Amino acid sequence: MSNTARFARLLACGAAAAAFALPGLASAESPSPTPVTTAGATMTDHAETATLIPRAALFGNPVRAGGQISPDGQWLSWLAPKDGVMNLWVAPAADPAAARAMTSATDRPIRQYFWSPDARALLYIQDKGGDENFLLYRVDVATGAETTVTPFENTRVQMIGASTTIKDKLLLGINNRDPQWHDVYLLDLATGKLTLVLENNAYAEFMADDSLTLRMAIRQNDSGGNDYFRVTGNTVEATPFESTAMEDSLTTAPAGYTSDGATLYWIDSRGRNTAALIAQDTASGAKRILAEDDKADITTTLRNPVTGVVEAYAIDYLTTEWKATDPAMAASLAWLGERLEGDFGINSRTDDDSVWIVWNDPLVKPVATFIYDRKAGTLTPFYTARPALQGMPLQPMHPREIASRDGLTLPSYLTLPPGSDSDGDGRPDAAVPMVLLVHGGPWARDGYGFNSIHQMLANRGYAVLSVNFRGSTGFGKDFLNAGNKQWGLKMHDDLIDAVDWAVREGVARKDKVAIMGGSYGGYATLAGLTFTPETFACGVDIVGPSNLETLLSTIPPYWGPIVKVFHERMGDPNTEEGRKLLQAASPLYKADKIVKPLLIGQGANDPRVKQAESDQIVSAMKAAGIPVTYVLYPDEGHGFARPENNIAFFAIAENFLADCIGGRAEPLGDVLKPSSAQIVEGASHVHGMAK
Repeated sequence: MSNTARFARLLACGAAAAAFALPGLASAESPSPTPVTTAGATMTDHAETATLIPRAALFGNPVRAGGQISPDGQWLSWLAPKDGVMNLWVAPAADPAAARAMTSATDRPIRQYFWSPDARALLYIQDKGGDENFLLYRVDVATGAETTVTPFENTRVQMIGASTTIKDKLLLGINNRDPQWHDVYLLDLATGKLTLVLENNAYAEFMADDSLTLRMAIRQNDSGGNDYFRVTGNTVEATPFESTAMEDSLTTAPAGYTSDGATLYWIDSRGRNTAALIAQDTASGAKRILAEDDKADITTTLRNPVTGVVEAYAIDYLTTEWKATDPAMAASLAWLGERLEGDFGINSRTDDDSVWIVWNDPLVKPVATFIYDRKAGTLTPFYTARPALQGMPLQPMHPREIASRDGLTLPSYLTLPPGSDSDGDGRPDAAVPMVLLVHGGPWARDGYGFNSIHQMLANRGYAVLSVNFRGSTGFGKDFLNAGNKQWGLKMHDDLIDAVDWAVREGVARKDKVAIMGGSYGGYATLAGLTFTPETFACGVDIVGPSNLETLLSTIPPYWGPIVKVFHERMGDPNTEEGRKLLQAASPLYKADKIVKPLLIGQGANDPRVKQAESDQIVSAMKAAGIPVTYVLYPDEGHGFARPENNIAFFAIAENFLADCIGGRAEPLGDVLKPSSAQIVEGASHVHGMAK
């Protein structure tokens, strides 16, 4: 599969799988001696004396990121700051030092891009202020000329298809006619002309083959599963050729065609628990299992850039293990494994597959990227994303399996403060304060690898525990579906069970546990402080919903075609039973139960979790006379993209936590000035913020 096709699948993936998940964080700057504020004496002596990692080194701009190589192997590309904002850069592969900036974004970083199949242009997506109405832009590599491919308002582009043979065209989904439906267009990359292929009034997603011929349309069915229809001559057939029930809707999906169109790959959990990798003969319909694992879904593959044939797949339970199905791929992965410490993966491959861009995460060193020449057998450093972290006391992440009260296994990840674990067994010598860091989604997962928030919190003297509670993806449909309609119920019980485990195992001090998270993790924070008000010492909520009824009534219009999955997995607001369930699980109605400090961060332009979700619980707390700190970012959406805002929020958060559970913190200083942060409520509740 080409780099462009891989990006197409990323943009076209169903929204429900990570509906209320927080986008990733970026970082880095050179460190300098950093002053420390210590609020309490609960840390280990070693943690108190370890070098304080500057916030900017973790949450500022990386020096470089997103390295790729053009399909023809002639160019290297990456994201890097230009005048302090992440922009696109290129250099000849033969002369990497001859780099030039290709874009001039000034207010919002460019975070996702890809090469055109003909290697003549770079394409990137960008929204406005976090509204997630992503438009597509093209930059000509030879001339530097930039054009807006989709010059429409209130529009979100989808990538539907790219080709290794028709390199001057792309298939796009564009919802400028009706925000709920994406019509299919053929884009001529040379002229920018968009030609309507199919007007869509019924389908959530389309798939095409290498000839850029539409082959499949996908529509949610009445059960909350999906129906898959063949498309012939740009007409969708009336009867689906495949279907899933609701129980398989988030663990079964087509994964693309081989370039000759003869094979359709599936990630498929039908008739089984964990999703297997399956190949289907498109002519006969016959299927065969290529890969399966009894603990983890098979979700990630490596496919040949030209043929589209699967050459390797990953098993990602607690850590990632690659399995090759192609001998040459097996030899290359083994060769890299002998030379790279920790985890690694492939960012980009040339069409002839002779050169790869490989990332490497040693976990206790900054992530580095290399150029791997398969023919020459050489591995050349490309860049280190955050060289400021070289020599810093980065901490290992310990995979753990935690038992829930009803017998489920919760795959989890624990990071400990520096110097707290003298024998390196993943358990501190004495219990320490802890932050329970809850992932978003909730239909997503925590994984093993470098995590900026884990590293900052551990460096400040806290154990950090991330738990894959029921409802998380990647561990089979039984585990996923055990979370259906369990917001604030058994999903929350899993988090409490993990805290109890940490206390029982001597990891955490019972009176010094905070809860923190973004999106669904923000909801879990609010639930923690309302449903179990004595368990946590404080909470940090980032763009978390407080009222599940209003959350579901304000979802983006382009989620309309898949709304039933929310109703089946959360509660249906159109039924009395569903409304009662949603109300009972909504922290807003129990805001008067909050007795511990709460910090809330919100983007004003968030299309998933509207600003009203934070406004209304802040208002309820004020009405009840309960103090709260509320930080609003007028130029952000679902999470914080601008590094100035990221740095500012985590500055507030670390000083808030230091006051609450006794860690250390880098003083606020003037960190708020470059950001857009508006302190709506509670400046006096955070050390150094009220001036």
